[in-house]
This record gives sequence, structure tokens and C-alpha cells, in this order.
Amino acid sequence: MSRATSERQIVERGGSPWRWGNTLLLGAFVSLLLLIPWGYKAVSLAALMLAIAGAMLRRDPTRWLRQRLDREDRLWLLAFMAFSGLWCLDAARSSVFLGVNSNSEMMPLWPLVAAGLLVWWRRYPPSREGLWLGLVVGGVGAGVIALYERFVLGAYRADNGMNAIPFGNLSLLLGVLALVAMLGRLYRPIPSWPWLTPALGLSAVAGLAASFLSGTRGGWLAVPLLAWMSYGAFRPFLPRHQLLQLAGAGWLLVAALVAMTAITGYGVTQRVERAIDDVRNYAIEGDGGSSVGLRLEMWQAGGRMLLEKPLLGWGEEGLVEARDMMVNRGLLHPGAKRHDQLHSDLVDTAARRGLLGVLVLLAFYGVPAVLFARHLRRSHDMQARILALSGLLVVIAFIGFGLTQSMLRDVRGLSGYLGLSMACWVLLKARMAERGRRSTAETRTVI
Repeated sequence: MSRATSERQIVERGGSPWRWGNTLLLGAFVSLLLLIPWGYKAVSLAALMLAIAGAMLRRDPTRWLRQRLDREDRLWLLAFMAFSGLWCLDAARSSVFLGVNSNSEMMPLWPLVAAGLLVWWRRYPPSREGLWLGLVVGGVGAGVIALYERFVLGAYRADNGMNAIPFGNLSLLLGVLALVAMLGRLYRPIPSWPWLTPALGLSAVAGLAASFLSGTRGGWLAVPLLAWMSYGAFRPFLPRHQLLQLAGAGWLLVAALVAMTAITGYGVTQRVERAIDDVRNYAIEGDGGSSVGLRLEMWQAGGRMLLEKPLLGWGEEGLVEARDMMVNRGLLHPGAKRHDQLHSDLVDTAARRGLLGVLVLLAFYGVPAVLFARHLRRSHDMQARILALSGLLVVIAFIGFGLTQSMLRDVRGLSGYLGLSMACWVLLKARMAERGRRSTAETRTVI
């Protein structure tokens, strides 16, 4: 038996040490994304080092790259590398090559690192259990932290020592993904680890509670769309009475969260009421100093910046200079100086990198969204549909989050988008390959 054949059989049985390592790192990344300040960074660095070591130990790295990557993978790589490359070039022309300030943590290079990890993980894909366990630990952990901070420490907004908006948005996303994974296991109960199904349900509740207690309201704008997409994906497979039961449980959960925050006097519901007042005051009195009013001010400023430099935008440092100039001329509220971004991924990108940046951003979102949607529509395997739906939910959620917050300029936001979307894609392709091998084996048996 040749070495290549034996390696392939080991991988197909899930016994490759590289695959076990990738599974462990995937679970650690999802678990620690919100729980430990340096978690996302340490796990990503470990994954990169493992990938480099694995590639160096292989005798024919270019050969297995060509074998494993297909046209869809190349589109992913192109989208990631284009986003990273344009960001690096934009920072270079502003003489701040690796970011706006010392806290940027080399963020322009992260999509490039993610592209390299995607190649490695396509060769040795992690197991789905890594993602599921990560969702359980991450979602439950975020919920416990939020409850402790809000009800024990009396914090104004639960945030685990970070910006409350990314904390709330990512907690919401982890909760939704845990819910989807739980529903997938309910459809056709998986014999291994039966306790994992209720644990995922608990994680879903905890993640949603953490988001609610963070007071983050922008992310909840995407919830109706995420719920509708999930319903459409499960409707052909789950009995109607089970769907109605789940919908009723969802409404009871939302009602309980609203009641919980109403008792404490603060939460999403109160912030929604304040947002309505802010919009009214901005429209009638021109008050640009409130939370929503300042966002509207910055979005208008971003539109003016795009009109002045439509092709390539103002650049990383140029946006700051243009913002300060508009403040000095009385065209923008002085409160905008407190923010290093324009509170919208689309507006911020358009102002910094012009129409070219907008096109690259749309590809950064669009390529994964189109490919996930294609597999969700075509696949008849429930587990593959769950992974395709999860990946699509990640992309749609970040588009929704990015309407009112520059999530891709936040360290956890960008790492969360890259890591979660890439993980769903690699697991989806691995599941499809597994189904293909089974179909081939069954065909040979029949013949």
C-alpha cells in the first residue's frame, strides 16, 4: 500500500493527528472568542503555526493543494486575499502600513492568514464536534458572564471588558448557531453524545440572553431575517407541530428576556425606546449628540467623503483628517472625534477606500453568501444543509451587524467573521466529500 493511499484512509477514518489538532483548535477558537481577551489571538496563532509545520513536513505540498482545492475554494481565497490586499495597500499609502494605530494588531493581514488556514483545513478538515462543543462553551460562558455582570456587579451593560456592541452581536450569533445545530440533531438524532443536543439548546438561550443584557440593539435588526431563513431551511424536514412548538418556545424566550430587562430597568427594550427618541430629536431639533443622532451625522459625513473622492477614498489616516476638518467647519458634530470609525462597515469602507473598496467588501460578503446559499438550495443531506445554513447565517448576520457598527474593524468582529465562516465552509465541503465517498462505495457494492 502506498504512503498516499494509507494517509487518505487515515484521514477518511478521522484518525489523522492533524485533523484532531484542527478540531481542538476550532473548538478552542469558538469557545474563547468572547470569554478570554487574548483567546482569539492565541488560538489563531497556534492554528497558523500548526499549518506551517504540517506544510513543511510534507514532501509534495503543491500537489495536495491542487488536489484538494476546487473552483469554489479559489473564489473564497480570491475574496479574502483581495480584501486583505486592498486594506494593506490603503494603509501603506497612508504611511500606517499595518493599521490605523498600535491597537490594530496587524488586522489587514488577518484575511490573508485565514486564506492560508482555509487551504490547510481543506486538506485536514476538523470534525463537526469541534464546532458544536465550541458553541456550547462559548454561548453558555457568554450568558454566565452577562448574568454575573448585570445582576451581581450591577454593570450598566454586560460586555466582559470589551466593547458591548461586539460582545452582544457575537453572543447573539453564537446563540443562533447553537440553535441551528440543536435543530439539526433533533431532525435525525445522532447517537454519539446525546447530552450535546440539550447543551446546544442551553447555549442558544444563554447566547441570546447575553446579547439582550449587553443592551446591543443594532444586531437584533437581523434577527427576523435569520429566523425566516432558519424556518425556510427546516420547514421541509421537521414536522409542522414541532416547528410550532419551537416557534412558541422562541416567543416565550423573547418575552422572558424582555421581562428580565424590564425588571432591571435596562436592556435592549429600553435602548430601542431611547433610539426612537434620538431619531425624533434629530429629525426635529437636529440633535447630533445622541447615540443615534451621532451615527446619522457620521453616515452623512461618510457620504460627503465618498462624493469628494469616489474612486479610492480618503485612506486610513485621510478619513481622520477629513472628519476633523468637517468638525472644524461645523459640518459634523464634535462627538464624532471620539470614534475611529463611522459606525457602518459599508459607509466606513466607502469613505476610506472608495467604490473600489465597496466592490471588494461586497465580494468579501457576497462570495461566501452565494456559495453557502447554492449548497443550501441544492443539498438533500440534512447535515450539509445545517452547515450551509450556519455559514449563510454568519454572513447575513455580519451584514446586519455592519449596518450600524463597523464590525470588521473590531478585533473580535473580524476574527469572528473569518473564523466562523471559514469553519462552516470547510466542514460543509468535508461533509459533501464524505457523502460522495459513501455513494461511491455503495455503488461499487451493488455492482
